[in-house]
Amino acid sequence: MARVKRGVTQHARHKRILELAKGFHSGRSRLHKTANEAVLHSLDYQYRDRRNKKRDFHRLWIIRINAAARLNGLSYSRLMAGLKAAGVEINRKMLAEMAVSDAGAFTNLVALAREKSQASEVATA
Repeated sequence: MARVKRGVTQHARHKRILELAKGFHSGRSRLHKTANEAVLHSLDYQYRDRRNKKRDFHRLWIIRINAAARLNGLSYSRLMAGLKAAGVEINRKMLAEMAVSDAGAFTNLVALAREKSQASEVATA
């Protein structure tokens, strides 16, 4: 059986890992073994954080909506309940954007939510 020389293949594999580790500090960008560990961890973090980013933005939108709603004298939960009762189907991303950039329109939505939430409280009482 013929002898297999693996230098070219192994060099290509190491080169691919070292290119992924470009920008890492010290031996993590120069030594194959430590670079490989660093790259594997970084890929795990990348996968995890693509999901966490969605969670973080959702939290940010809720914080912004709550802050703007409280400036208008309503809590976040009452605002969302009032909007649901009014049949307003607007997502949190757009609500947060309105709260930041178009305060007048947001105030109108808060007034609508307040009106509907008070009407629903009277109906249930």
